[in-house]
Amino acid sequence: MSTPHFERVAIIGIGLIGSSLARIIKRDKLASEIVAVAKRPETLEKARALNLADRYTLDPVEAARGADLVVLATPLSAYADIVRRIADVLRPGAIVTDVGSVKQAVVRELKPLLPAGVHLVPGHPVAGTEFSGPEAGFAELFEDRWCILTPTAGTPQAPLEKVTRLWQAAGMKVVNMDPAHHDKVLAITSHLPHLIAYTIVGTATDLEAALQSEVVKFSAGGFRDFTRIAASDPVMWRDVFLANREAVLEMLQRFTEDLTELQRAIRRGEGDKLEALFTRTRAIRRSIVDAKQA
Repeated sequence: MSTPHFERVAIIGIGLIGSSLARIIKRDKLASEIVAVAKRPETLEKARALNLADRYTLDPVEAARGADLVVLATPLSAYADIVRRIADVLRPGAIVTDVGSVKQAVVRELKPLLPAGVHLVPGHPVAGTEFSGPEAGFAELFEDRWCILTPTAGTPQAPLEKVTRLWQAAGMKVVNMDPAHHDKVLAITSHLPHLIAYTIVGTATDLEAALQSEVVKFSAGGFRDFTRIAASDPVMWRDVFLANREAVLEMLQRFTEDLTELQRAIRRGEGDKLEALFTRTRAIRRSIVDAKQA
């Protein structure tokens, strides 16, 4: 596939993902103009200082007017309001895409808001760190990671291919997936682990002061990993859990049942059962390493 080229790309939300994408588009000259949008003036000034775009604005309407690609990189709860505001200025043939980790809600909420001739191509670059803000981004964030696109039945091939080529230019492997299937997969691979991490770290913060200080002082690798995950953007993850509540609750129920069984095995001293589980889960880690997703 050839490298895509856009005339004007509006990136609404210039945090970790938005700023990383802006760096790639600027570096590889994938657009004639990049317009960066932030909610707060101080965020916009950081983006300007980093030279992430050609124009900077607090107004998504100004950025979207005449753009041929609009990238929503804000928390999920802001999507609908932004699209309502920009809908009237989107030109025919424009593409609206996003980077959120929930896809059914995006299709359900945004598709009815877009005018005829504007194409919705929901996307999810499965990459990130626990850091946020324009200074947290870097062009290599997406390399060798997966990007999941969830086009609807009526999505034309041309806009889908343009968004596909954009993420491929960023170094990603791109796959198309049904939105409902995406949300179930991500509920177990991403959303539930974050929920568990927030819970474990929350439990540690509720310990009495003396014990809490020892937990911090003697943190082993496992707890450190949980704190890294639990340091992720709280607004973004609040929105993820609410937008994907059905799939998250289903996976949480399965996890709760498995945890109860594990609790029973420990109580009964069933070492063979514990070892069998740990052997099975170790194989999953090996497969992740083999797939170069570690």
